[in-house]
Amino acid sequence: MSRVIYIDADACPVKDETVQVARRHGLRVYIVSNGGIRPHQDPLVQTVIVSDGPDVADKWIADRASDGDVVVTADITLAARVIASGSAALRHNGDVFSAENIGSQLATRDLMTDLRAADPLMTRAGKQGGRAFSKQDRSRFLERLEALIRKANRS
Repeated sequence: MSRVIYIDADACPVKDETVQVARRHGLRVYIVSNGGIRPHQDPLVQTVIVSDGPDVADKWIADRASDGDVVVTADITLAARVIASGSAALRHNGDVFSAENIGSQLATRDLMTDLRAADPLMTRAGKQGGRAFSKQDRSRFLERLEALIRKANRS
């Protein structure tokens, strides 16, 4: 059974939607960031403020996420770490990270990092995340989060 949902909260547009789904299933939610967000009022939700620094929130989540948990993140490296621990990982637009696709996503991210380093004036063309977050993204996220939780509950 899915025990916990972790939200990598910096710039996450689906925090409230995640809490709504978690409430339906009676799941605890940890909203993790390095500041700048208000504590949530729902008793199932704990807001965790970590110290400033690169990937501190990601490390906090990765150290705790385990089999049956769900992690909401856009960070490919964090997704790879939590998948290895048996957690499910989901982007805020509804894209599911999986053991089958995480390797190619890491490789693409590394390639894009190398290309940007070689050409710092590289345009945003072809970069993931260049389009606005849409209602369809929000709907797909809700559908996929619900599916991941149901799948974890069946396991």
